[in-house]
Amino acid sequence: MNTYSSVRRRSVLAAAALAVPLPALGQARRPPLALCTVGMVGDMVRALGGTAIRTETLIGEGVDPHLFRPTRNDISRILAADMVFANGHRLEGRMGDVLERARANGKPVMMVAETLPRERLRAHADYPDVADPHVWMDPTLWAEAAGPVAAMMERTVPGAATTARLAEFRARLDRLDAYGRQVLGSVPERQRVLVTAHDAFSYFGMRYGLEVDSIQGLSTEAEANLARIEALVARLVDRRIPAVFAESSVPDRAVRALIEGAGARGQRVAMGGTLFADSMGRPGTYEGTYEGMLDHNFTTIARALGGTAPARGLHGRLAA
Repeated sequence: MNTYSSVRRRSVLAAAALAVPLPALGQARRPPLALCTVGMVGDMVRALGGTAIRTETLIGEGVDPHLFRPTRNDISRILAADMVFANGHRLEGRMGDVLERARANGKPVMMVAETLPRERLRAHADYPDVADPHVWMDPTLWAEAAGPVAAMMERTVPGAATTARLAEFRARLDRLDAYGRQVLGSVPERQRVLVTAHDAFSYFGMRYGLEVDSIQGLSTEAEANLARIEALVARLVDRRIPAVFAESSVPDRAVRALIEGAGARGQRVAMGGTLFADSMGRPGTYEGTYEGMLDHNFTTIARALGGTAPARGLHGRLAA
């Protein structure tokens, strides 16, 4: 390269560098980023961190986290975040290696459900090394898990998770839990059987006195089989259960097979509604919050199984 070309190249690079906008003097820095795997975790982190932390969610509405495969862009977002919050207990089964890689690189990574004592959680024969991951279905357990989350946020960003915000979050969950006990307690005892697409509601059933059964197991990766459907049809007919329920992140084909099977035996079983299990509702709606998600489930189940609940839920905010 001749002298003229070398000088010209340095001039171009210098001009390009000067063209890059620099932060204005005194301009506030953007809050640290907390990246959350699923909406339920994101809702908790957003409530605890307020405006002190930017909260983003990786897995969107209606997407099944059991089957979610992170893209290169997803991996880049995880590695670029200031802190990462996941549910854990293999809910995000295909993301485990990425989360461990982020943790090994020194990034604060918390598995929210794994902060709870193992003896408080439900074991499952299919997954002896982990517990049932669907902890958010019991708001008392979810409120307990909020403590360690707030503590990690405070360690990472001092002043981010205030005691007042943690107390307010837990108070809202207390009110939600009381509403669930009230409306589900109104379901006739013989009809307190909750049949859903996959095994996501066991904590819910244990908390609110419902027998819970499902077509698939803990993970939606397991295929529904004919013998399982026939056994559930027999139970629906024997107990004269009035309704079964689909889930927003799982196809409803197998649930409709239950309805058809019961009908063939002379028992009318209705589609009681679509519940939120592994995913919340549409962002920007009440059902797109953790509180709205469970309010919808409480209200839908109680009304479909013969109990009493206001059509628009605890706060009158459910979609008509």
